[in-house]
Amino acid sequence: MKKVSFAEFGGPEVLELVDAEEPHAGPGQVRIAVRAAGVNPVDWRVRQGQVLSAHPIELPAGVGIDASGVVDEVGAGVRGVAVGDRVFGEGASTYAEFAVLSAWAGMPDGLTFEEAAGYPSVVETALRIIGQVGVLPGQTLLVSGASGGVGSAVLQIARHRGIAVIGTAGAANQDYLRSLGAAATTYGEGWVERVRRLGRVDAALDLAGSGVIGELVELTGDPQKVISIADLGAPELGVRFSGVAGSVPDALAEAVDLIARGELHIPVEKSYPLADAAAAHVDSRAGHARGRRVVVV
Repeated sequence: MKKVSFAEFGGPEVLELVDAEEPHAGPGQVRIAVRAAGVNPVDWRVRQGQVLSAHPIELPAGVGIDASGVVDEVGAGVRGVAVGDRVFGEGASTYAEFAVLSAWAGMPDGLTFEEAAGYPSVVETALRIIGQVGVLPGQTLLVSGASGGVGSAVLQIARHRGIAVIGTAGAANQDYLRSLGAAATTYGEGWVERVRRLGRVDAALDLAGSGVIGELVELTGDPQKVISIADLGAPELGVRFSGVAGSVPDALAEAVDLIARGELHIPVEKSYPLADAAAAHVDSRAGHARGRRVVVV
């Protein structure tokens, strides 16, 4: 099969499309013929060699953790899924023609493979950090860097739970944030005062890693009410860096429920062929997404 791999840490140029042996489903796993793989910041962070305890790797290594596709192998002990089922979920080395998933769910009706590949990690992350930051119905959550995949999920899940949201993003994405129920403003000079004019902030999430941790602590008044998924230096200011996944099966089940009820939709901004994985990483690193980027197989 073909898969994207890298033999050394570095920039996007280290990614190669190589011939590789097909993986096989072990106990408690399924293998899929991959149709699309989600592009996540963790993909290029691992490729760069950043220290991420949740994703230890040995070189050469594959890339990707999210995927959608068609089940073609079912491991020992697995129930409730059969060869031919359309699923989406999380596994390893998903930028490939075949991948093994350790957590999955049946694809909701109406989703394309490209759309489905964009949900697993971002919904798990959104649910995890909303819980960790301790924001309650009736309170207001500030989301810095709100227009990407995780931000899109956070805004919609928060709205569903009765939490008001203020989102920051680039000028081109203001209407998009408002369409998801957020009060929106731009980042850049004066952004703290613009947020204050929109209302009190009870908790905040840093999704972009743009050096705003100090300001988020200032706005909330408490470093314990701020969570970052993007700034490895956040703990230096007393802010929790949340990089370890929670229960992916539970997150997938909630995603399926929210999608089925029309409460959650994450658009795909751009798709890339497998051979253009490096370009996908360049664009992901640059930010400014509206929804998700995916690699198609």
